[in-house]
Amino acid sequence: MSNDTDSRQSFAKRGITLRDVDWPVVVGIAAMHVGCLMALLPVFFSWSGLIVAGLLLWITGGLGITLCYHRLLTHHSFKTPRWFQCILTLFGCLAWQGGPIQWVGVHRIHHRHSDEPEDPHTPKHGFAWAHIFWCMHKQPQGQCATDAAKDLERDPFMRLLNRFFWVPQLLLVPLVYFAGEYFAGAGLSWLVWGVCARTVVLYHGTWFVNSATHTWGYRNFDTPDQSTNLWWVALLSFGEGWHNNHHAQQRSAAHGMRWFEFDLTYCQIRLLALAGLAKNVVHPQRITGENRPAGQPQQDTLPTPLTTRSQAQS
Repeated sequence: MSNDTDSRQSFAKRGITLRDVDWPVVVGIAAMHVGCLMALLPVFFSWSGLIVAGLLLWITGGLGITLCYHRLLTHHSFKTPRWFQCILTLFGCLAWQGGPIQWVGVHRIHHRHSDEPEDPHTPKHGFAWAHIFWCMHKQPQGQCATDAAKDLERDPFMRLLNRFFWVPQLLLVPLVYFAGEYFAGAGLSWLVWGVCARTVVLYHGTWFVNSATHTWGYRNFDTPDQSTNLWWVALLSFGEGWHNNHHAQQRSAAHGMRWFEFDLTYCQIRLLALAGLAKNVVHPQRITGENRPAGQPQQDTLPTPLTTRSQAQS
């Protein structure tokens, strides 16, 4: 009886704790959302601004966060020349989701304690917590993200970017504005769409992986956590929405593992491999008795969906 009570208390819904709030992060997120709302005003719309937003969304999200921060730096799903890795990491900084060491450390903690009390952003602490509140706090559940990314901490360039990750985005602001004025006479439109709207869309695309793909969807693998596959999150996040697949085979460069699970990031990694910019790519493995996830029945091929559900059990 006491164990059940302790479990319920461990997963009590969490909210913002003022003493632990990272106020610069809160102000930055709020400012981006205010700027994004300005994109709804016709005066700030331009087709060129929308195109710039789409291009920067791909550069900062598709290449910077998904391909670099996640699959390259966090899980070592492939290797790339150092000069190219440095460029990709700069792209990740432009997403304004934190420095590479902090981002990677938090994500590794998530995998280590997925949907357990120590998970920085499990929906078991509340959907809003998993989606946004968690990142407004200084440390994930009192854990030090840097300790989970010691490999990156040893790299002087990564330490520099981790400390000053906000500088590239600030430098991008005048660049986007003056480029918009010069090429299209639409500097404010390019700024609102290319910086604010683009950053907010990328925020929520990333956050939905933490919240929605541990709440709704179907499962190909019987992993011990509540991870799911969700097609619309995969579209928003360049393939990250096939999250149950990813939790089953964390090092795999491919998150989509069935014919209809389109994974744009994996396509990009394969193109980089053809161009000689990616090697040692980790491809999906067959699930056998030796390498299957905990609780997974022995199989010789990739499994068919175990369940389709409207909401993951909590």
